[in-house]
Amino acid sequence: MMGQLLASQFFYNWRRNLSAIAGSAIILVCVLIVLFGPLVSPQNPYDLTQLNLLDSYKPPAWIEGGDPRYLLGTDGQGRDVLSSILYGTRVSALIGIAAMLMACTIGTTLGLLAGFYGGRLDAFIMRVADIQLSFPSMLIALFLMSAFGTGIDKVLIALTLVGWVVYARTVRGSTLGEIQKEYVQAARVAGLRDAKIIRRHVLPNVLTPLIVIATVQVGTFILIEASLSFLGVGVPITQPSLGLLIKNGFDVLFSGLWWTSVFPGLMIMAMVFGINLFGDFLRDELNPRLK
Repeated sequence: MMGQLLASQFFYNWRRNLSAIAGSAIILVCVLIVLFGPLVSPQNPYDLTQLNLLDSYKPPAWIEGGDPRYLLGTDGQGRDVLSSILYGTRVSALIGIAAMLMACTIGTTLGLLAGFYGGRLDAFIMRVADIQLSFPSMLIALFLMSAFGTGIDKVLIALTLVGWVVYARTVRGSTLGEIQKEYVQAARVAGLRDAKIIRRHVLPNVLTPLIVIATVQVGTFILIEASLSFLGVGVPITQPSLGLLIKNGFDVLFSGLWWTSVFPGLMIMAMVFGINLFGDFLRDELNPRLK
């Protein structure tokens, strides 16, 4: 399996694309942080026994007044900013990935049903999608969070309801093309049930564009979640994401304590940048029209 991958045209093109390599490297670092961040973190920033208010707002270690124990400085509670970023990255990344998987599952299912059966079901699903697309995603997410309340589970629900539309419309369009092909007609003549035709024949042939959408959407969801947390309607303070870290630092940003918000912001920028670089590569590789 690994040998086939290394010998594939995909891997050959990946090696020759510096943007794809850079994006992959950033994603790999983020994955390692998600998996092992708390294990290598200098401090558990949410263990009150490890905090000392006398260490509050210490600048990064290379600036005058900095402490070598806190490479990126500390916040108002004496939390190590580097440790907070490691923990916050884990929360932000897991929310982005989980919400993408939920939105992809729901949107793909609805798109398959709409394209395969058509008629009133298709019209209803697409009209709901059209109505939702007439509003900005951030506005919808804010409305949902105001209705649901704060919490990681609420954020996941809001992001899922925001993100399913793009999958549904994409899959529906691809399904309309696939059901006209001979292999689907032959499966129907053979007496296969609709569920089996959709699962075995239609779904595998509409997955390619979804891979690109799903990759880029993880970055989009990370940004939306960070915005929600920055506005105070996202994750709770007991499970802070990078967006909440930026909010906490923003309150003192213009007092010269820039490191409390700048470093978490740079981490979000790096994550989304890496995801977008790799997503662009996937788009070019999986779209035959760009060959």
